[in-house]
Amino acid sequence: MEKNNRKPATKKAKTSGPLAKAYLIFYNFAQTIGWSYLMYQVIDYYMDSDVNKVSLYEKVKWTVIFFQNAALLEVVHAVIGIVSSSPMITIQQVASRVIVVCGVLMATELPRKSIGFPLLLFAWSITEIIRYSNYALNLMNSVPHFLVWLRYSTFIILYPIGVTGELLCLYSAQQEVGDTGLWTISMPNTYNVIFNYRYFLIAVMSLYIPLFPQMYLHMVSQRKKVLGKAKKMN
Repeated sequence: MEKNNRKPATKKAKTSGPLAKAYLIFYNFAQTIGWSYLMYQVIDYYMDSDVNKVSLYEKVKWTVIFFQNAALLEVVHAVIGIVSSSPMITIQQVASRVIVVCGVLMATELPRKSIGFPLLLFAWSITEIIRYSNYALNLMNSVPHFLVWLRYSTFIILYPIGVTGELLCLYSAQQEVGDTGLWTISMPNTYNVIFNYRYFLIAVMSLYIPLFPQMYLHMVSQRKKVLGKAKKMN
């Protein structure tokens, strides 16, 4: 799911000093560059007419694996207090995407061929380019209004696209896991434990039902608050 656990861009991030601030600026700009490169790779893939080209997954896999998993640092940032975010909320928001990348795309074949894969790449990359550049410039007290508007407007379309892509990939993965038994532990075994990875993926999919509307409505509320305040100031 999309992430929005930080304060609105019109407020300064809470940091513990100039070193932490410099690090956060570096981190957010690095993520902006990384997701911009991923967007370039996706565009380049679809513009390449070579019939023998590698699959979309092979082209982007290391970029999406590295930069999505780098978001785990945001949990660390919240835990040590250099950003004003809830560690538990951050874990929940980062975990959903890490599961899709590590537990679905890296582990199974069908999701890589699903229409959901390019959908989530498109939504994730644009969302993250805007989000991370917004955070970096906010730390420098130089966020342009158009970037704030993009941050609190593009989610209207991109969040449903991204969630649709994630759910399609999860659905394809649970089908494959049902056939292969990947990461499934059956009885009897030495430790007397049982785990069905297919049911786990289905459970993850079911969590989108209560969580996505809550997140989306939160963003709608933030949009009214942030953009409404900016409009009054102008």
